[in-house]
Amino acid sequence: MTCRYSLLDEPLIGTRLAANGQPRAFTLPGLLVALQRDEVRDFPALRPHQRHPWHAFLVQLAAIALHRAETSEPFTDEAAWRDALLALTPDDPDGTAWCLVSPPDRPAFMQSPVPGEAIEKWTNRLVAPDELDMLVTSKNHDLKAARMSSSRPEDWLLALISLQTQDGAMGAPNKAISRVNSGYSCRCAVGAVPKGNWGRRWRRDIAVLLEHREETIELYGLRQDGISLVWMVPWDGRNSLSFDALDPFYIEICRRVRLKACDSDIVAYATGSKVERINAKQLKGVTGDPWIPIHIDKDVSALNIGSGGFNYRLSSKLVFGSGTYRQATAQALREDDGAEGIVILAQGVARGQGKTEGYFERRIPLSNKIRKMMIRHQTDQLAARASQRVDSIGQMRNVLRSALVLLFENGNEKKEDREKKQANAKAASYLRGFEAGEDHRFFTDLNIEIEADDPDQARLDWLVALAQRAEALLKSAFKTGPRNNEQRYRARAAALSRFHGTLRGEKSPLPDLANYYRKQKQQKETADDAA
Repeated sequence: MTCRYSLLDEPLIGTRLAANGQPRAFTLPGLLVALQRDEVRDFPALRPHQRHPWHAFLVQLAAIALHRAETSEPFTDEAAWRDALLALTPDDPDGTAWCLVSPPDRPAFMQSPVPGEAIEKWTNRLVAPDELDMLVTSKNHDLKAARMSSSRPEDWLLALISLQTQDGAMGAPNKAISRVNSGYSCRCAVGAVPKGNWGRRWRRDIAVLLEHREETIELYGLRQDGISLVWMVPWDGRNSLSFDALDPFYIEICRRVRLKACDSDIVAYATGSKVERINAKQLKGVTGDPWIPIHIDKDVSALNIGSGGFNYRLSSKLVFGSGTYRQATAQALREDDGAEGIVILAQGVARGQGKTEGYFERRIPLSNKIRKMMIRHQTDQLAARASQRVDSIGQMRNVLRSALVLLFENGNEKKEDREKKQANAKAASYLRGFEAGEDHRFFTDLNIEIEADDPDQARLDWLVALAQRAEALLKSAFKTGPRNNEQRYRARAAALSRFHGTLRGEKSPLPDLANYYRKQKQQKETADDAA
């Protein structure tokens, strides 16, 4: 078997240029030059769930190469990058380790050598790159396996990186990566993104990694001269690498996979392993990954997301801190990030046992005042105001739920379980809409409050608007309430009475809002008396 599809010498990686949107394909060294110049707008072949693995790979690879070359500035010409990448694989100076296809007893890109094994006898033969990729394709929001019947080498490249650097466990023989808190997790990421194209963030994060290298080694017990490209080491599936044998920027693999060229096509052969490639289960994903926040409230472990994704509750904790998570290294803002256009980007796939809940991505805009406060580490006020809003939305949801349930009970509280369940089920669909609406606008509204000359007044204005949105949703539910005239009027009146009575009462769950309503009432009464 000969080596084919060299990332060092063949322009296999498709891009669109930032200047004019025109397509252009690069070699891997050529791409690194284009990123250094911030010339790349995007990668058309890149699927949403592959975005972070691809970004992380490009950053980690460049950081490893620059550190070995004893420089912190990305190279500006393709030949220098090519030499630097080859220097990472001294046992394979011909570039075999950078080819998608090579003889099984030698490394191929993201594929460990398997000397003495006949890969054609392995368990699985995969003919499309999305069969290889990490998504568990059980839900409609995931692309179905083997859809890529006509694929290019680039698709296999991206699928390999996605599988090998972010996947959790898939049954006993298919082990998880080291950077997850359990086998049923996936690699999540939170990082700051400055204004610019792909290369702007790439250069930023390289600087972050290099600046924190010594700290990462000390905190996590990694090795200064450790293994950086894990796919270079032969793997028979029965032995693991020790975590303390790794470089702090290590690029890992988790599966035994080999690609093979069949005429003009590529097929993949895959088989299981007895053990994880890296012996790190006990670390629960706390491995020094610069993009992963660490849960520190009880059990110290890497961030994992559920079916709610990066909702406003979780995101506010991740962005502003709450004592629940230690922020990711790449998330900390820098003076050179610029004053405008910076966002916090959260990405990840939610997984369960044998299923995928979906890919989630959230961009959280930061106003200029918030940016300055975060750079100065003055986040206590931000966290407190965000927490207040989270609590207020929760209280308003409870008030709305009570009114909706009463509406669907025809204005009379039901005691029978069956009727209560039906009313609760109807209410739940409206409550999901309420939550989704508040989730969508949460950080935009919070930015307004923080930037305001009078933040307390801005918060009160938001509370009033929150109540108005909740009432509007309650009224929109009237159409699915009782149809009988007498029941309809009674149910609507009872629901509105409960909604307003709860918000305005002495025991209102939102006392600032109740006090506002009382003042409004007093002012109206005073005006009426004067008239």
